[in-house]
Amino acid sequence: MEKLTRIMLLAVLLVLGLPLGRGQAAEPDLTASSAILIEASTGRVMYEKNADEELYPASLTKMMTCILALEAGNPQATVTISDDAAVVEESSLELSGGDKISLSELLTGMMLVSDNGAAVAVSQYLASSPEAFAEQMNKKAREIGATHTHFHNPNGLPDSEHYSTARDLAKIAAYGMRRADFRQIVGLQARRINWQQPAAKWILAENTNELLGKFPGITGIKTGWTQAAGGCLAASARRDGVELIAVVLHSSDMDTRFSDAAALLEYGFGQVTAVKGVDKARTEKSALVRDGRNYMVTAHPAEDVYFPLIGGEAADHYSVKYAMDWVVPAPVDLGERIGSLIVCYDNKEVERVPMLADVPVEQGFSLGSFLVGLCDGALQGIQNLLT
Repeated sequence: MEKLTRIMLLAVLLVLGLPLGRGQAAEPDLTASSAILIEASTGRVMYEKNADEELYPASLTKMMTCILALEAGNPQATVTISDDAAVVEESSLELSGGDKISLSELLTGMMLVSDNGAAVAVSQYLASSPEAFAEQMNKKAREIGATHTHFHNPNGLPDSEHYSTARDLAKIAAYGMRRADFRQIVGLQARRINWQQPAAKWILAENTNELLGKFPGITGIKTGWTQAAGGCLAASARRDGVELIAVVLHSSDMDTRFSDAAALLEYGFGQVTAVKGVDKARTEKSALVRDGRNYMVTAHPAEDVYFPLIGGEAADHYSVKYAMDWVVPAPVDLGERIGSLIVCYDNKEVERVPMLADVPVEQGFSLGSFLVGLCDGALQGIQNLLT
């Protein structure tokens, strides 16, 4: 009956000549009690349902655990698994007390199979205890702007003092996705996880995010489930230069978290268009070079820049500016980052794109570069005054 109703509605719209394009899609009917959809670069909200309700976040918690580990830890460092971490419930990595594994491998396994013991091991590596680590998590949450979140453990197991909101979790997800290393982990469908000790130990970790490889444009991020929290999911997808992030909390079961998030993302892509704001081939900036065989180097953006437009808004909300030193020292490698293109929405910075050197500049002597060196201090002083 529902399918027939939709067909009849479509026929009526066609007869009346009403538009069927973007912006006409009905809001999704979700099983989740709380949800939000945001445009990732600006954080603009495209849909929300009880987005500020404080709920159990389940393993979406591990997004923050991973972020802190990537920011503060050495990926190659060896983590020794404690007996306490090894006996935590729902440990799909089959960790044992005394195991040794690199932080990088541990984080990857933790995020893909949502291992609770791995999260405890990460917290013990980075802090004196999981409780002390939770204090770091809460501090970072406040910095990100997740002001209705309180973490009490690193893995999201139910605790009355452990809660967040869909809005806060979307902010945390967007923050994480700005890191290439975080993005790389959460986008993996599967990965072999190798131990350092025992040397022969390994496991194939398959991502619990069932949208990966199935939903067009999917890029991540993290699943969550407990009886108390219900189905939870932070999901991101990118199409035509636009990335959206959906968060659903307390969906009716483990499957509907995926259908809810997919419905949100599809709805969002129906509401947004992308216009090319910066063509990397046509955008060139230059910097003077000190102590080089050439006195100047040019740079182009690493990629084209698209402006997401929601609900038919104009592109004039966006602007770009550049952060580049007037003088850079030789040597300069081909493709080296020598500045940034800054994208702003309503004059607020939302994205930085690397400006990459077009040619290498070897260290050495040239008259022009020698003169640049003589004026370097004065040029830097002038630049500092103007910025």
